[in-house]
Amino acid sequence: MKIKTEKAALTEKETLKEVIDCLREYIPIETKSASSQEDLYNIIIGAASQIVASENAAKKLKKAYSGKTVRNYLAKLASFKELENQLNLALISKLPPRIRKGKHKLAIDLNLIPSAWKA
Repeated sequence: MKIKTEKAALTEKETLKEVIDCLREYIPIETKSASSQEDLYNIIIGAASQIVASENAAKKLKKAYSGKTVRNYLAKLASFKELENQLNLALISKLPPRIRKGKHKLAIDLNLIPSAWKA
């Protein structure tokens, strides 16, 4: 019997790209260019995933944005509750239909490998 091998997981860079694409769709941030928008999302994702201040994430990524600039962009978006709802919709949008229905047992395997957003 031949076993079909499939790529079961995304790489870190592929995952980062998927997250940025999802955020662009559900939480658009107006910036001067697409590349500066991607930098901004990288800082936000980096700060959230590493649980650090936006200043530290911006410094780590060596991007032009300061932590204050990132906070100013976020302040323009919406109220905290609205932003939370938008994030929840973004997360739900990527779930396969079979998973959206019902409750499921979930296991999480945490590892301490540095993420792809590092410069």
